[in-house]
Amino acid sequence: MNLVRALGSIGGLTLASRVLGLVRDSLFARYVGASFASDAFLIAFRLPNLFRALFAEGAFSAAFVPMFSKKVGEADGDTRSALSFAEEALSVLLPILLLLTAIMEIAAYPVVWALSGGFNDVTPDQFAFAVELSRITFPYLLLISLVSLLGGILNSLHKFWVNAAAPILLNLTLIVALLFFHNEDTLLTARNQAIAVTVSGALQLLWLILACRANGVKLRIRMPRLSPDVKKLLALIGPAAAGAGATQINLIISTALAASMLAEGSVSYIYYADRLNQLPLGLIGIGLGTVLLPTIARQLGAGKDAEAMHTQNRGAELALFLTLPATAALVICGGPIVAALFQHGAFTADNTVKTAQALAAFSVGLPAYILVKVLTPGFYARADTRSPVRYATISIAVNLALNLALIVPLQHMGPPLATAVASWVNVALLYRALVQRGHFVSDTQLKRRVWRLVGASVAMGVVMFFLNDLFTPYTTGTWTIRTAAMLVLVGAGCLVYAVACFGTGAVRIGDLKALFRRRAA
Repeated sequence: MNLVRALGSIGGLTLASRVLGLVRDSLFARYVGASFASDAFLIAFRLPNLFRALFAEGAFSAAFVPMFSKKVGEADGDTRSALSFAEEALSVLLPILLLLTAIMEIAAYPVVWALSGGFNDVTPDQFAFAVELSRITFPYLLLISLVSLLGGILNSLHKFWVNAAAPILLNLTLIVALLFFHNEDTLLTARNQAIAVTVSGALQLLWLILACRANGVKLRIRMPRLSPDVKKLLALIGPAAAGAGATQINLIISTALAASMLAEGSVSYIYYADRLNQLPLGLIGIGLGTVLLPTIARQLGAGKDAEAMHTQNRGAELALFLTLPATAALVICGGPIVAALFQHGAFTADNTVKTAQALAAFSVGLPAYILVKVLTPGFYARADTRSPVRYATISIAVNLALNLALIVPLQHMGPPLATAVASWVNVALLYRALVQRGHFVSDTQLKRRVWRLVGASVAMGVVMFFLNDLFTPYTTGTWTIRTAAMLVLVGAGCLVYAVACFGTGAVRIGDLKALFRRRAA
């Protein structure tokens, strides 16, 4: 599989989803702003987002996909044994998910308190409203977990695009709710958004069911049975979810501390900043993780360890090539970007400044968030889901300590910066373990290019710093002017980065041609 082309296929759909997500967030900023109503909804939406990260991008990718793919490979492409395993997994997981959802509905009050720290200076009625929104969104946990199982099957069959397209339905549903069901009372708008979240889960599940049937996948519900394969899956899922969810868990800690210790609106500043930070993460990190895991697992299964290491080196190289300039852009140009996307309606200029500050802090860790997606397949492909958990636990502890240390002096910038530093700690631990085991060695090409890519990104950042003032006046005009300003800003950044890459020798035309032609076994 060609790494770049596969990433492009997934990335294109993810780009569509993320662009719609920005439209959604822009409308949300207009109709709800940065207030208690937005904070309450974002707390209620945090747990569904966590489950998507843990299951769709974590546990099922790390545990289910390698097992399912191995069965397909052992049967020389025959999927009957693999689908039987999927039915066994579904029959055990469905009752567990139903029970978990029921428990979450009953325990909504303490769950919301844990996620928000009780909020800061809210009335009992306001807190009850936040609990109500969470109860409305909790069924999404069940729905998105089933979506993740079906998506894992299609990913194992190399039908990556179907699962990558599912989040588009989430954003479309929330956009429709904002356009047609917004209200002058921001609390009512927030409640309608919570309802839309669960509706989108049902639509995504229907999409995956139809896609599975179109690809000959029809799962039956059996009586639950803990077969050896299911026991192995369950043993792998827990550690895999914890390891893959380190960044999301860090965000939950940051959000809870911001809600309990900072001024009203701080949760929203952090949310909007994270949404922008998630754009390159979604385009690059999720795509790389989705493609690298089955590719490396297949290479290792065939005894081609050298090819697996080569694939991982190229994954790291591609990650840095794309994320280092994104980091520079979000740190340097955060103000104009936030203003162009969100500063209208209930979202003020002061909201823009504070959101841009949080975005700069988040973006320091952007390469680390992506590199975690590149390094963890080196463990998961070898059926080691426990080591990433140990390192994730350490990073979570670092995040908590830094949150407590930074939240008072840096206010809304403290939690994002703590999350970024904790992610770098996680990367360092993952990298060291792979190197010590002989499972990853940075090759000459990667070593040569890393510092040249850093130099090219710094050069781009310097140029964009001096261009910032030229674009700022155009970021609060009409939608046409804002869009044109952002297109020119992004285009200028890409052009400067391309020139800098060729100038430093970080990228050569021959290398690009070879990268597009290269195919993993």
